[in-house]
Amino acid sequence: MSKGLIAVIVVVLILGFVGCGKYNGLVQKDEVVKESWAKVESQYQRRADLIPNLVSTVKGAADFEKSTLTAVIEARSKATQTTINAGDLTPENIAKFQGAQDQLSGALSRLLVSVEQYPQLKANQNFLELQAQLEGTENRIGVARNDFNTVVKEYNQEVRTFPTNLFAGVFGFAQKGYFTATAGSEKAPTVQF
Repeated sequence: MSKGLIAVIVVVLILGFVGCGKYNGLVQKDEVVKESWAKVESQYQRRADLIPNLVSTVKGAADFEKSTLTAVIEARSKATQTTINAGDLTPENIAKFQGAQDQLSGALSRLLVSVEQYPQLKANQNFLELQAQLEGTENRIGVARNDFNTVVKEYNQEVRTFPTNLFAGVFGFAQKGYFTATAGSEKAPTVQF
């Protein structure tokens, strides 16, 4: 064998080992993103599961404005129907998912603000417990979304960094989308009683 052929074989082997390492690293980061996304979905599901209990408690304790309850129920239905496959976390799909969740958040906010008009409901222990559960869930959602954005950042950095970007392109590893703030969320909501 000639020295040139040996050199080519050595270079190919080195590139193969480097490529395997880069590919395996991308697979690991992709799985971390998928796991983090599952945690986000889990927290949104927890909220969706609490809402029927909240609505039932409110219905039972107050002569309540029917349109507000209907809005919560419809928003919950829409939010639970809007799902994303963990392998398709594009910015557009995340924005669509986030839009459905934002509608639910808005409906819940209107429900909780409207409840202030019903003193007997505010004193109801079941309602207070559900309200605390929802507040905790909203905090968990925020944490899960922040954690998701952190792992997406790490994944996207890896996918875009040379020479990994060469392997990422060959093996179909694309950038993932982030959760972003909802338009207008920089303004504090006005609460009126």
